[in-house]
Amino acid sequence: MHIPDGFLSTPVWIALDVLAVPAVGLAVRKTQREFDEGRIPLLGVMGAFVFAAQMINFPVGIGTSGHLVGGALLAFVLGWPAAAVVMTAILAIQALVFQDGGILALGANVTNMAIVGVLVGYLPFHLWSGGGATARSIAIFAGGFASVLVSAVLALVQLILSGVPMPAPVAGISVGFFAVSALLEGAITLAVVQALETINPNFIRKAGRPKGGAAAIVLAMAVFLAAVGVIFASSQPDGLEKLAMNVGISQRATNLFATPLADYEAAFLQSAWLRKAAAGLAGLALVYAACLAFGRFSARKRSA
Repeated sequence: MHIPDGFLSTPVWIALDVLAVPAVGLAVRKTQREFDEGRIPLLGVMGAFVFAAQMINFPVGIGTSGHLVGGALLAFVLGWPAAAVVMTAILAIQALVFQDGGILALGANVTNMAIVGVLVGYLPFHLWSGGGATARSIAIFAGGFASVLVSAVLALVQLILSGVPMPAPVAGISVGFFAVSALLEGAITLAVVQALETINPNFIRKAGRPKGGAAAIVLAMAVFLAAVGVIFASSQPDGLEKLAMNVGISQRATNLFATPLADYEAAFLQSAWLRKAAAGLAGLALVYAACLAFGRFSARKRSA
């Protein structure tokens, strides 16, 4: 799902970088005005959980994998403005620290997943969640499904606009894989929301700090995924990587600089598991700290 540098033409990535800046700025301002101060710890907790979950790829077809993107989940818990800010922080850290997604293409990835993906994911929940338990469950599933499918199709369109040759059969197969990933996103998102509300009925979009240790449980799950879940993650390429292989542009991927945690591995460690676990835990800590710092800065600014 993350577009690396080298895939998009210069006009496309510049246009998306320019578009992403005011969009994120609007989300920041709305979060600073509207987000309940008692829920500030959730910014770090949910950011850490989604970052860790994105590290766990699962098979979605022959030779292809997917992972939870989490934009809709963040929107359900935090509201769309705060979710967009948290997802932007995740994408920025992934690009800068782990070379997952390009630096120049960061605007494209933010637009696809943090802006459009979050908004599209939140829309069914906003419109239908008040219609009873069944309608609410459908809305949550639909939000997760739509968030991933729309983000993936946007990435596909951006590649086409960049002049990437896209035979119809290849595009059709890729959309099919994206749809499978979107179905799994919807199912996982619904399961996570139901689990969170079982632990604490006030966890999803309610005022005040969640009680009952729900936030601590989510953080513990994030640590488990980053430290242990990576062992079981699929090594198959995700849908976008598979598409790049099929259309012959994989070799175009470039990195502007090297980092010691590239590809989510601490290369200086000997054990394969330790390399992955150390990188995952480092990323989790960075995302948690960045999101929590933003929340506390926003609270101080609003108080001033």
